[in-house]
Amino acid sequence: MDDIFQNIGNKLTLSQRIERTIEGAIREKKLAIGSKLPTEREMCESFGVSRTALREALRRLSARGLISIHKGSGMYVSEINIEDAIKTLNLYYDLKFDNNLLSQIIEVRSLFEPQIAKLAAINRTKEDLSLLEANVAEFEQCDPDNTQMEADLDNQFHLTVTKATQNPVVQVTMEPIYLLLPRMRNFIYGNIDGEKTYTLRFHRSILESIRGKDENQSCSLMKDHLDRTREIYEKYLKSE
Repeated sequence: MDDIFQNIGNKLTLSQRIERTIEGAIREKKLAIGSKLPTEREMCESFGVSRTALREALRRLSARGLISIHKGSGMYVSEINIEDAIKTLNLYYDLKFDNNLLSQIIEVRSLFEPQIAKLAAINRTKEDLSLLEANVAEFEQCDPDNTQMEADLDNQFHLTVTKATQNPVVQVTMEPIYLLLPRMRNFIYGNIDGEKTYTLRFHRSILESIRGKDENQSCSLMKDHLDRTREIYEKYLKSE
């Protein structure tokens, strides 16, 4: 680790330079996931900095989830998983949520989801089919007065299709978007007669095409489904 923890000089803010140096070592895998960092005293000596500057850098790295600090044990490089990435994106979308973001989300879904359905038809497992079947059955039987549950089940269907691709990059990209959808769907199911029936018909058809590994039909049905979503947005939700 001698090539990582070297004297850092004083041209820039020390805590920022320490943070960037350690982050760079993690990104370049010079510091492996789970590996233990040197002690504060050892890093202060290696970097040639004060404990105050070092602790500020370590605090920011910890807040970003790059390292974990265990009292009495030491500091370790954290494992970044899918859930962590999704939480970060979900926070961003929550803070940015407005009608413009909703329009952009519909546009992104129209671009990606037909191809996601196509990939799901190719890669789906028996477990994926079981989850989709259970979702459609629960959606069908859901109390129509419970629009929030209906919205959540609709969201879960699309999330399950995404997971059926067996591609974690697809999941990281789309799941934060799906987590915003119940806000829109809750309004739709509570105010637009017959929309639940329309959605269920699409979900059943998409499920059957995925079950039959019909990738082109899955793609086409998902496109039609999202065209309907855009129509609803344009008619009921888009700001003038």
